Amino acid sequence: MTRLLEKAVAEVSRLSEQEQDAIANWILNELTSERRWEKAFANSEDVLAQLADVALAEHREGHTQALDPDRL
Repeated sequence: MTRLLEKAVAEVSRLSEQEQDAIANWILNELTSERRWEKAFANSEDVLAQLADVALAEHREGHTQALDPDRL
């Protein structure tokens, strides 16, 4: 365990059980979410590459326009 994580755990251990459980649930949910995103991106590399190719082709053909943040 890293020193920073040890420090965080020490700080959390001073909280009430309810607060500790809330933080633990949040951390576990974040880790689960991160794994899902990693899996989704790993499984979509070919699809993303195809979408990028289509977008670049549309841009080369003049079917795109510059993004104007003031018009969002």
